[in-house]
Amino acid sequence: MQVDLLVTGNHILNVFSRRFESNQLWINDGQIIATGDQPYSARDAFDAGNQYVVPGFIDSHVHVESSLVVPSELAKVILPSGTTTIFTDPHEIGNVSGVDGVQYMIDDARQTPLDVNVMLPSSVPATPFENNGATLTAADLRPFYDEPEVKGLAEVMDYPAVLHRQKGIMDKINDALSRGYQVDGHGAGFTRSMLDTYRQVGINTDHESVNLAQIQDRLAEGFNVFLREGTVERDLQNTIPVVNEGNAQQFSFCTDDKFVNTILDEGGINDCIQLAIKAGIRPEIAYTMASYNAAIAHRVKGLGALNPNYVADLVVVNDPYQVDVQRVMKRGHWITSADMDTKPLQFKADTVHHHCQQSDLLLPLSGSHPKCHVIGIQPNHIETDHLIEPVPVESGHFVADLDHDILKMVVVERHHDLGNVGIGLVHGFNLKQGAVATTIAHDSHNLVVVGTNDAAIERAIQAVTNAGGGISVVDNERALATMPLAVAGLMSAQPWQTASADLTAITNAYHQISGSVSFNPFITLSFLTLTVIPTIKLTDQGLYDFEQQRFIKLQAD
Repeated sequence: MQVDLLVTGNHILNVFSRRFESNQLWINDGQIIATGDQPYSARDAFDAGNQYVVPGFIDSHVHVESSLVVPSELAKVILPSGTTTIFTDPHEIGNVSGVDGVQYMIDDARQTPLDVNVMLPSSVPATPFENNGATLTAADLRPFYDEPEVKGLAEVMDYPAVLHRQKGIMDKINDALSRGYQVDGHGAGFTRSMLDTYRQVGINTDHESVNLAQIQDRLAEGFNVFLREGTVERDLQNTIPVVNEGNAQQFSFCTDDKFVNTILDEGGINDCIQLAIKAGIRPEIAYTMASYNAAIAHRVKGLGALNPNYVADLVVVNDPYQVDVQRVMKRGHWITSADMDTKPLQFKADTVHHHCQQSDLLLPLSGSHPKCHVIGIQPNHIETDHLIEPVPVESGHFVADLDHDILKMVVVERHHDLGNVGIGLVHGFNLKQGAVATTIAHDSHNLVVVGTNDAAIERAIQAVTNAGGGISVVDNERALATMPLAVAGLMSAQPWQTASADLTAITNAYHQISGSVSFNPFITLSFLTLTVIPTIKLTDQGLYDFEQQRFIKLQAD
């Protein structure tokens, strides 16, 4: 029998024994059909010699939209660094554009050899505490199960709905489970009892652990845990110490939300592997976590191992400790520049609709220095601190306190032109003048802005509105830089190189109006509206307290 390719090497990873071994991989029609000595011949051969051969990397949970580029462009960045499969939740574009948005992601992803497995968004809208752009019911989602890319139901965020077995969410969960698919969890701040509630209905993955105690609770409940390292969700180093030889099979890696320029600077799953190895995890375990464990967690057979009847996805590295990727194979095909010759599909919908003006930005307060609830940024985390601070007032209205870094934050409903404007206060951006606005605001993706004065806030709002969505940085006189995000106000319609350059431009502009910060300000701002994460957040409907599960007044006096 003649096959397409024979790969040989002295260090080929066996994920079942978690050992590198000398072996031969016989590959035909994109699959490994046999290993070891066989009575076959091959049309082509590759001898890895003393290089290391590992399975293609798998991102267990990622929102492509958070890269700020479309799926086909993200693939050009992560495929060469070894990621051959992702499990993505098009939750962000679903909350803006509904069914059409989800279909756009599937269609654009079909241009690339990267396997873009879609977990259908379970929570559109995510909560009833903000206004989003669309609703996706179980009936809306069912036709998507006919798409070969769809592999299950994405992170279930609505804990009360699960607790009370509400029909809408249970229909979505059962639709996935009845097809043999996976249902992902979202257990931010969950107690052991809350985790158990999720397990009762068949949810058994989670990516929201931020410390060792939370990891231990998830292990005790039998969860498959996705250790996360994103642009702002810097959780891996806090959680990796729990992994050992006995429990490693329960862990894989995810990036969740990572800007394209952060991926270019640090890497994606390859960065997770290297961080794990630096923390003391054996390379054989780290590479297994990055491949086979992720496939098992998602109930996908024939993926993530270099054994017969597995897809021929593999990565060649010189030094397993450095994760220095040399070659990448996808379904038996070596990835080359020719695989990157695509353009983003056109997205036609206009998704920014509001009539906010400067008079809507006033924040009346009583007293000369009233105490108010203030959102406190936790650098490189998406949770916030709940602060209560005295703030300055002039002519009965709040004015920014630059000395103590307390600024105005505004959320403008942008989907239906409802006129809703939520106003709050935030500490930690270290702005000295101007404002920053973006149409990325998890999970409903309204327009969110933070600034030092109302004129600058209005200028930033107008800049992203004129761009049809995006991120804009303004000073006290003019717009300094704007990154257009024409695809639903979430992603660039340009090649990744242009998107990355735009990100650099707005980052440089931010430094012109701010003091030093140790976090990415844009993605941090985008998460300050996310009510399913502790502790206080701001939506177009007002200031929301996660602990109390209700809206609260801004003034604490």
